[in-house]
Amino acid sequence: MTPLCALASRLAAVAALPVLACDPSPPGGPETAAEAARPPIVLICVDTLRSDRLPAYGYDGVETPAIDRLAAEGVLFERAYSHVNVTLPSHVSVFTGLLPPEHGVRDNAGYRLDEEIPTLAAELGRAGYATGGFVSSYVLRAGTGVARGFDVYDDGVAFETGRQLGRLQRPGTETLAAAADWLGSVADSPFFLFLHLYEPHAPYEPPAPFADRYDNVYDGEVAAADAVVADLIGRLEDLGVYDDAVVILLSDHGEGLMDHGEMDHLIFVYREVIQVPLIVKLPGAVRGGERVAVGAQLLDVAPTVYSIAGLPSPDGLAGLDLLGLAPGPSDGRHRRIVSESVYPRIHFGWSDLASIVEGDLHFIESPDPELYRLTGDPGERTNVIQEEREAARRLRAALQEVDRTLTSPAEDDPETRRRLASLGYLSGGARSGGETLADPKSRIGVVADLGRAARLIHGGDLAEAEEALRAVLAAEPQLVLAWQQLGDVLERRGRPGQALQAYRKAFEESGGDASAAGLKVAELLLLKGRIEEAREHALAVVDRSPMANDVLAQAALLEGGQEEAKAYLDRAIAERGFQVLPLITKTAWFNEQDRFEEALALSDDVLAEFGNRADREILGHLYLYRGAALAALGREVESESAYREAIALRPELLGAYSSLAFLQALTGRGGEVGLTLQEMVTVNPNPAAYAEAVRALRAMNDPRSADGVLAEALRRWPEAEELRRLGGSR
Repeated sequence: MTPLCALASRLAAVAALPVLACDPSPPGGPETAAEAARPPIVLICVDTLRSDRLPAYGYDGVETPAIDRLAAEGVLFERAYSHVNVTLPSHVSVFTGLLPPEHGVRDNAGYRLDEEIPTLAAELGRAGYATGGFVSSYVLRAGTGVARGFDVYDDGVAFETGRQLGRLQRPGTETLAAAADWLGSVADSPFFLFLHLYEPHAPYEPPAPFADRYDNVYDGEVAAADAVVADLIGRLEDLGVYDDAVVILLSDHGEGLMDHGEMDHLIFVYREVIQVPLIVKLPGAVRGGERVAVGAQLLDVAPTVYSIAGLPSPDGLAGLDLLGLAPGPSDGRHRRIVSESVYPRIHFGWSDLASIVEGDLHFIESPDPELYRLTGDPGERTNVIQEEREAARRLRAALQEVDRTLTSPAEDDPETRRRLASLGYLSGGARSGGETLADPKSRIGVVADLGRAARLIHGGDLAEAEEALRAVLAAEPQLVLAWQQLGDVLERRGRPGQALQAYRKAFEESGGDASAAGLKVAELLLLKGRIEEAREHALAVVDRSPMANDVLAQAALLEGGQEEAKAYLDRAIAERGFQVLPLITKTAWFNEQDRFEEALALSDDVLAEFGNRADREILGHLYLYRGAALAALGREVESESAYREAIALRPELLGAYSSLAFLQALTGRGGEVGLTLQEMVTVNPNPAAYAEAVRALRAMNDPRSADGVLAEALRRWPEAEELRRLGGSR
């Protein structure tokens, strides 16, 4: 084959150009057009990476030799933009080619991609590609729907209670290691690899040697991410596929770094947050070193991949094939690129923001709108909206053509709406729109205050964190996120009743949208024995929080519905990912079935997998159920040890005290029973603890002691309904 025809063949594979007058196929059979147009495709997302913090985009504060190599061998898009400032919706836009209002995923939590919407992985899989996704953040867990179409999707990031979603991550080195075996197994066939790296997302904690090499910790994490990219390139070379592969490197969004008063990226849509790196390396480094100044967007990635693979794009995609954009200086075509930030409305009760970039102009819609000229003012310091009123009117009108109506999963489901109404949660939060909402610019200091509270929580200073959160809520009582954080703090401080009220407030302020808060309400109601209320709250969020199935299973067990509990448990376990709660509940289910050996074996497995986790208090119930299984098997010493461990982990777990008291009575240590029950009511001075002591003493045929405890409790809490019921049952 002549060099000219070889080049034409490469271009045909990557840009669907016709190949004319070339030599015939080599011996061994003709190569079909489909086979010729199926190069390996590697999509790398370096989360939270600002384009202007890379040498390829002019920055000299960090060394990124791997990304520099991709830029030298590929096509670099100088002005590429994300459509949203949070991780999950942005990735869904990459995979679907749709804006967030079109694909419906508007936030990192509470939303799930509709199964009817085509995705890159699904379409490539149908075309014969092996598809593998390997991610570094819990935000991109398979349960969000983002994994649809992948043959293998490794989201091995463990969930830990009380940790913010952004802190649930794993190092990129581990994610690449997880991908290595899969890569080796598919290297001889067309494959699509998605590799997600969470460096440089906060918290900025660069590993060695980058922590010592860079004073700026963000830059250190950028360098660490680049090292993983270098390792991936090396592995592709070792497999002999790098030269023929299409490698796309991008980010889902940037980072504020205090350029406009925000350290992170959850609120604003200034250039530093929405402008992202975008590089496309083609087979044989065709067009290597080209730079494209025409505006590009993440919506363009899906049409580009479909074109490269020789596939038609699904209907309704507004993006363009990136390889068709003109290289060099802008040719005058001004694309309009739309972005949004709904996080401040959902979580803070402030106004949402919208953005449109047209060539050199960047218009931001808000209660106090802004317009910037990017070439002379890349830092967006000078708002020229008064001088450029006509441009502002034109861009606002263009933005209004996009339907950005903010709906929620709760609003979309009539049954969920009915349940929320019956529970007394009025429409509000993200859906309320009649009142004038605050401009986030005027409230950005609150975000810093919440960040300080989060750091205090992470550091274990719960008393000061509570004080900080209450100060925030005194000024901003509608802040869903602050109420959720306060609930977490109060729960950790052993005040479940107050925690329940905080979570209720979060759920109420969100109008039922804050499914995580609704799930916590269900869990705490169940602990208080309010089974029907717990069930209704769980049913109101189960479509958005699959772990609500675990609450429903526990509720069914408490009412003796073992088959119903099993059905809910199966659903919870199927979607548990790395969550432990459904396995703990299954241990209880085994006990209810008198399958004590299986309960003990499962508890052994759970402790082997989760026993060293930071939030070990979550294992309190496991030790309670383990103690019951051991007692049933006649292993009293081990059973007592398990009950005591349950008490140590969860001092509010009343069943652990009463179970230990029963064990003591059954083993002839009646004198210890009173001490155990006294410890329970001393540690938990509330009506529920006294009621548990009364029930335990009655079950042990000690009515006299039970009556004495009940009389004392009624003197302290004469209006407590639970105690009054016990008084009437003598």
